[in-house]
Amino acid sequence: MVHLTTAVGLLAALCTTVSYIPQMKKCWQTGRAGDLSLKMYLILATGIALWVMYGVLQGDAVIVLANSVSLAFLATILVFKLREIAADRAKLRQGATPLRPPAEPAQSSS
Repeated sequence: MVHLTTAVGLLAALCTTVSYIPQMKKCWQTGRAGDLSLKMYLILATGIALWVMYGVLQGDAVIVLANSVSLAFLATILVFKLREIAADRAKLRQGATPLRPPAEPAQSSS
């Protein structure tokens, strides 16, 4: 019989791992990463990579496997985001309209 702690850990790993699938599916279908924050995804990728390292150091296969799969899913989303940024920059260099408008400068309130 599976110990309660192990079952909770496995369920948590499953939930956090599959949580990337809806966003990844949307990026795949549209070919775009929309308004996703690149900084947030880079910080998250760093954290997940550290979890993989932690799992390796602890010899915990569940942590290693779940976070490795999460990192692969996250990398897919990052590829879409980075491609979109590169395409926007290329269009700006060519004088065309980017996929998403550049951020407007903040206005000061006087």
